[in-house]
Amino acid sequence: MTVLDGARERWVRTGGVELCVAELGDERQPTVVLVHGYPDSKEVWSEVAGRLADRFHVVLYDVRGHGRSTAPSPLRGGFTLEKLTDDFLAVADAVSPDRPVHLVGHDWGSVQSWEFVTVDRTEGRIASFTSMSGPSLDHFGHWINKRLRRPTPRRVGQLLGQGAKSWYVYLLHTPVLPELAWRGPLGKRWPRILERVEQVPGGDYPTPSLPSDAAHGAWLYRDNVRPRLRRPRDDAYAHAPVQLVTPLGDAFLSERLYDGLEQWAPRLTRRTLPAKHWVPRTRPDRLADWIAEFVTSTEDGRPATAPGGRHADRFGGQLVLVTGAGNGIGRATAFAFAEAGARVIAVDRDAEAAARTAELSRLIGAPDAWAETVDVSDEQAMEKLAAKVASDYGVVDVLVNNAGIGLSGSFLDTTAEDWRKVLDVNLWGVIHGCRLFGRQMAERGQGGHIVNTASAAAFQPSRVLPAYSTSKAAVLMLSECLRAELAGQNIGVTAICPGIVNTNITSTARFAGVDAEEEKRRRQRSARLYGMRNYPPEKVADAILEAVVHNRAVVPVTPEARGVHLMSRFTPGVLRRLARVKPPL
Repeated sequence: MTVLDGARERWVRTGGVELCVAELGDERQPTVVLVHGYPDSKEVWSEVAGRLADRFHVVLYDVRGHGRSTAPSPLRGGFTLEKLTDDFLAVADAVSPDRPVHLVGHDWGSVQSWEFVTVDRTEGRIASFTSMSGPSLDHFGHWINKRLRRPTPRRVGQLLGQGAKSWYVYLLHTPVLPELAWRGPLGKRWPRILERVEQVPGGDYPTPSLPSDAAHGAWLYRDNVRPRLRRPRDDAYAHAPVQLVTPLGDAFLSERLYDGLEQWAPRLTRRTLPAKHWVPRTRPDRLADWIAEFVTSTEDGRPATAPGGRHADRFGGQLVLVTGAGNGIGRATAFAFAEAGARVIAVDRDAEAAARTAELSRLIGAPDAWAETVDVSDEQAMEKLAAKVASDYGVVDVLVNNAGIGLSGSFLDTTAEDWRKVLDVNLWGVIHGCRLFGRQMAERGQGGHIVNTASAAAFQPSRVLPAYSTSKAAVLMLSECLRAELAGQNIGVTAICPGIVNTNITSTARFAGVDAEEEKRRRQRSARLYGMRNYPPEKVADAILEAVVHNRAVVPVTPEARGVHLMSRFTPGVLRRLARVKPPL
């Protein structure tokens, strides 16, 4: 049984067609209308609708000619934006006659919803609009005209780029062939194509009506695209708050298409998502949270805006777990994600330090933050933490395996117990985190990102850091292997290699082969050297956020780390000779 099997159904007659309307949730709650795109039916929204139904009155309808709604006759001229607006108003009047509705559209559902939210006759009937993967044809027309009138190299590149992405639009304008393809081999293979290319899971979607839905839906393009792009409206201003969700991996629409959208939607909230085109199926959790937050803020009369920090459009509302978050790079990273509006789980073996990081994260901008105490080297403790996080907070979107310890001393002075302690934290702690939280990400099937803190020591041999360098080199290779394995599941993996950063790792580092007094002296000297270098952990945190945004594989952070990384690739012999020099400690 699917979510929509338990929905209440009604039929709405409008403009010579009958629309199949499904309703979930309490009718006394704010009404959210979900409009599907091409070549979909309302079932594309079933996962999102189920997640919203406990808080809102959720309405889905099959666009004319799709699903169980009837098609206009004749088809030509039956799918104009004007007629689609008539359909929306008929549905809105039937399901929410006394209150404006909150509109959500994907693909062509978004394209037509832009019409709804910018024409005078719908003013007062729409409380808010969430758009994804479907621009206004009027805005698109002005976007094209602006680039044709002033064809700079960048603008020409943008036109050509979007033109290449729009290849399917040209095909849908050809007579007869699209219908034959959809009713023939393409319709049969489409579910497999979505699964392989878009990682869309199976279930109640696509429905058996797909071939006829796609054949009828070709007229959405034929009736509207060329007329609107040639003569775009000059008054296409949104009269309701707009939330724009942009999938960064959309194969059909360029991010640049939304440049300057603030001109047309003055009350605009932007969000981005590391996903492909069919986000209602691949990222229902994230969409449901954002829709609910936007609807609630609009209903409460609060400014409907995303968090204001850097990368807030990317990380707002995401769940981020950082180990070693009690101080240094871990704490700075937790704060950076908090400023970007993420929910933060601060993990550290020092309970008080973790609690302080969580408290400050909430003050900085995190919608919520929690502290968890764990020793990352303890496999059973990490398993309990992973289970608790999944149960209490949800599946992590970004995991930062940052916890680590330092150890200096020659190989012959480093005991077996020293090796175990370093590898247990620096390597096994990362393995536990990747294995447990990475599996949760993979099973959720909605992507994510793992960041593992390695070190410039991972590619720089040293006579005094054999255990530390070995552990970090292993983390680097582990990250590279995981990146290859998880790429097909839209999970990115990054190895961060900071270099010399001013943190307290020097005050807690151990020195093998010396007595307590000498170890104390070396710690103090190391701390002075790191302090003189004075490279702040906040810059490493910024590099981590940038790495996640751009899905980078290996990120040397400090200038010396970048230099050593280049030498390891092009002049490794020089590094080997430098490794023989005894450092002044």
